[in-house]
Amino acid sequence: MCADKPTSASPLVEPPPPLLRSSLLVSCMTMCSRVLGLARDIAIAFLAGATAHADAFFVAFKVPQFLRRLFAEGAFSQAFVPVLSEYQVTHDKALVKQLIDRVAGLLGSSLIVVTSLFVIGAPWLTAVFAMGFLHDADKYQLTVSLVQITFPYLLFISLAGFFGAILNTYQRFLIPAITPVILNACLIVAALWGVSWFDEPVFALAWGVLCAGVLQCLFQLPFLAQLQLVPAPKIVLSDPGVRRVLTLMVPALFGVSVSQINLLLDTVLATFLPSGSVSWLYYSDRLVELPLGVFGVALSTVILPSLSRQHAVRSTNYFQQTLRWATFMVLVIALPATVALVILAKPLLITLFQYGALDHFAVTMASYSLQAYACGLLPFMLIKVFAP
Repeated sequence: MCADKPTSASPLVEPPPPLLRSSLLVSCMTMCSRVLGLARDIAIAFLAGATAHADAFFVAFKVPQFLRRLFAEGAFSQAFVPVLSEYQVTHDKALVKQLIDRVAGLLGSSLIVVTSLFVIGAPWLTAVFAMGFLHDADKYQLTVSLVQITFPYLLFISLAGFFGAILNTYQRFLIPAITPVILNACLIVAALWGVSWFDEPVFALAWGVLCAGVLQCLFQLPFLAQLQLVPAPKIVLSDPGVRRVLTLMVPALFGVSVSQINLLLDTVLATFLPSGSVSWLYYSDRLVELPLGVFGVALSTVILPSLSRQHAVRSTNYFQQTLRWATFMVLVIALPATVALVILAKPLLITLFQYGALDHFAVTMASYSLQAYACGLLPFMLIKVFAP
């Protein structure tokens, strides 16, 4: 039992060394992805600016992203990783593989059904998520067409999130952290070269989103094969592990839904405002997502498997030590980042996005929403730590 107790001389916020190394690794890879993401958004701003067509694309892109964050990477990941971690500690590899196969069967079949229904029902889906577009027939119809192209992204990116959760549980943090780079690269290619293939440039962006989802899913399969954990989907709802995952998803949904629903509600309300409003929110949200993704998501990704294993072996002291360290890191990073984003909102947006189709007025309006979003950065980052 002595090995379970940190020494009294250890600082309360000292992390177990593997967590620090893993956090730095994931943060570095996420930083690369976010920097490329900024390049992606600069390309989109240059191409589409804050026009009605840009608004249509951002709504079509946000709907599958919202569902992905809410269910696949949110509630599902927070429910699946603890169960998988416990199986890894307490069961042999055959039972771990069986759990993965059966969860894959349930997840995959559910995603196929949901994706098919939402693609067919895109006009109704758009009417719900972009109610303000109903008064503009052309803008509404464009959004419907874009939703039908982008929504299958949910299927592939959710499976990619599932594969990443398995790799993270086995301490293979690098590959899931690199995977988002593919989305940014595909959208940059679409914005710079794909537009020549379409009369309406935002269709190139929509197809870029779908291609990115497929590539992100396929990219991780060879690394799962190295672990001999490539899923062979089987639908067995009576499996106790599957039922535990489903049970844990219910409270997990409450933990992640508030912030995601708020962000989506911002977009829904913005569809009632002048053209460009959705785009202003999008560009300001991207800058808040930089510290949130690089540090908040990285911490959450690294500590969840560790907390799950510590809980499985009843290592209460190290569980608390890990949580204290993660909370301390959030405070150290989020507070100065909040101050910087509030003070430098407009200069940052001008430097990054005021090119091509994005004018000074759009940047000014985006700076107001960036200052408001920045005030929520600390709570958002703490949610990333506490909810799991």
